[in-house]
Amino acid sequence: MHSTDRLLDAERTSPSAEPRVLHLSRGGTSVVVDLDATPGPAIVHWGEALTGSTPDTLRSLAVAARGQRVSGGLDTTPALTLVPTGAEGWFAAPGLEGHREGAGVSIRLSLADVQAGEHRASLALVDAEAGLAVRVEVRIGPSGLLHQRVTVRNAGATPYTLQAAHPTFPLPWDATEVLDTTGHHLRERSPQRRDLGIGVHVRESRRGRTGADSTILLAAGRPGFGFERGRVHGIHVAWSGNHRVLAERTTTGDAFLAGGELLLPGEVVLAAGAAYSSPWVIGSWGDGLTALSARFHDEWRARPQHPRRPRPVTLNTWEAVYFDHSLDRLTALADAAASVGVERFVLDDGWFEGRRDDTAGLGDWTVDTAVWPRGLHPLVDHVRGLGMEFGLWVEPEMVNPDSDLARQHPDWLLRGRMSLPPSARQQQVVDLSQPEAYAHIAGRLHALLDEYPIAYLKWDHNRDLVDAASGPAGGARVHEHTLAVYRLIDELKAAHPGLEIESCASGGARVDLGILDRTDRVWTSDSLDPLERLDNQKHTGIVVPPEMLGMHLTSPVVHSSGRTVSLGLSGAVALLGHFGIEWDLTSLDDTRRAEIAEWVALAKRLRPLVASGRVIHVDGTDPGIDVRGVVGADAASAVFTIVQTATSAAYPPGRVRMPGLDPARAYRLRVLMRDDDAGQSALEWAESDIVLTGRQLAEVGVRPPVQRPQQAMVVELTAEN
Repeated sequence: MHSTDRLLDAERTSPSAEPRVLHLSRGGTSVVVDLDATPGPAIVHWGEALTGSTPDTLRSLAVAARGQRVSGGLDTTPALTLVPTGAEGWFAAPGLEGHREGAGVSIRLSLADVQAGEHRASLALVDAEAGLAVRVEVRIGPSGLLHQRVTVRNAGATPYTLQAAHPTFPLPWDATEVLDTTGHHLRERSPQRRDLGIGVHVRESRRGRTGADSTILLAAGRPGFGFERGRVHGIHVAWSGNHRVLAERTTTGDAFLAGGELLLPGEVVLAAGAAYSSPWVIGSWGDGLTALSARFHDEWRARPQHPRRPRPVTLNTWEAVYFDHSLDRLTALADAAASVGVERFVLDDGWFEGRRDDTAGLGDWTVDTAVWPRGLHPLVDHVRGLGMEFGLWVEPEMVNPDSDLARQHPDWLLRGRMSLPPSARQQQVVDLSQPEAYAHIAGRLHALLDEYPIAYLKWDHNRDLVDAASGPAGGARVHEHTLAVYRLIDELKAAHPGLEIESCASGGARVDLGILDRTDRVWTSDSLDPLERLDNQKHTGIVVPPEMLGMHLTSPVVHSSGRTVSLGLSGAVALLGHFGIEWDLTSLDDTRRAEIAEWVALAKRLRPLVASGRVIHVDGTDPGIDVRGVVGADAASAVFTIVQTATSAAYPPGRVRMPGLDPARAYRLRVLMRDDDAGQSALEWAESDIVLTGRQLAEVGVRPPVQRPQQAMVVELTAEN
């Protein structure tokens, strides 16, 4: 970066002076910062690229954004700044809060220095009286994502207790509808919408992990915005611990999003000279959620550590054998897996000392010789001999009270009182912020990875952090524990090149870009019910690229819901992600295995498209029909699924569209997979060879088949020119 502006004193320019303005631009996004706004630097535009703007028009834009004095208000109307505070006259949610043992609560920041380049800036703000130095980093990623982070340094002589450090993202005034997600175990990331009037809408997670009920994105846009159209802005906090996001409209004409880590009382106390950096908060925008989502996907795929090789088709053993481990049973399952084309075989819970059910053994990460007298070597060798990779389930942050670790080191458990926190799945949490506990867990994991050729760890996290403190009457430890988890994962990957890790947390309770910056996929949900998975995968995928979303075939009777589902439905719903299987294949005959092998082969053929294309969700369909797909980056090919979730209002149903293709190109349609036709007459276009243009597919569409609820069709589109 090079310096474009340096303030030599704290004196502000007069209202009549021309403001100094930064214009950052990249990936179709512009961010305009008024450096001389009152009471501090403010983003006056975040969104559409302002191509053709001149320095004069940018300065005029900054002036045009300034509010006037109004009766009954302050003599200078406060505006939304990069880090708004109460001492500046800001009455909405502050960007920075803290104190010195209950005193020194006033914060008024002034701009001291600016370092900036074409698409990034670092602004130094100071409050000499409060003894604080703040740096706001603003950068635009290659796909147009806006990243912001706030660093607070204690420049005073006494400790400073930080309460909040949340960067702000301005919204257009017409962004009056909010979308976020909620949920619970087996139903994560369910969407909900509401009006955004004057006031604040806050979402918090205090679970010590991202949370099954947390929102993966807080979005605000024009009323009725959908996936295909409607301007919308949204933010995501790239952090795996407690966090807060909010949307607010003020009576002074500002609207904004803000977010960051939710700090528990006394959790971050800065000694003299010490600093705290907030998590990166990442903002995206677009004409519709598809465009907003594409920015996340494109940028995440551009990272150097993003998984590049084809995502291996994975079989996980949990729903096949649960805790019933034996070499004969698991080698038979491996044989069946290899026969259908599986490429990665993952041994789930139950392999370690004392682990015959979920009441004991967590924390004792040594192979149970009662079950595995020769260790895991016979199974690992058999799996690898079949040409598959071997993966292993671990839950390194957790411990059962009935374990050697808990009995020998009760002081390593997170707790705030003499009594333990309420248990969940009969387990507690190891405080990885303690060096001795960290070293022990890290040592056991390194030992496993050194002894066995393990290509993949299914890293689980089966409980929320309750009363997570450093011991009886101790201080909060969520922040330090989360950083320790990041450090441990980074350490393991550095020491074992090629190791892949899945973030699993009671299914999808730790899905965020903080953990996904260092892991290779998430387990999207413990629910494999295809109908439940449609909403879950749709809204998780707004932020997470599809190749990082674990999507598996399920057994005909779904473990989590008891619903009976067809292979066609299960396959179609699992197809557009990281494909795998959760099923006891040894219970199937050759005919059924051959059908599964067809789905595996199709997933392998389509996975380059899934890992590089743009995800499309179609708005305006019949409420009983879900249409989604992936369009190649070059628009030369695409695949769409048409899923019947309920009976349609029309019989036969009306047309469905397939948008996102090149309007001027012609595409040949071919049905790849479909469920039984329910005794109906043939669907003419599905039985013939038809060609439609991208514009025709987007604007007019085709008649979907008559399908019973819980049936699906997979359609491939290939450009003719």
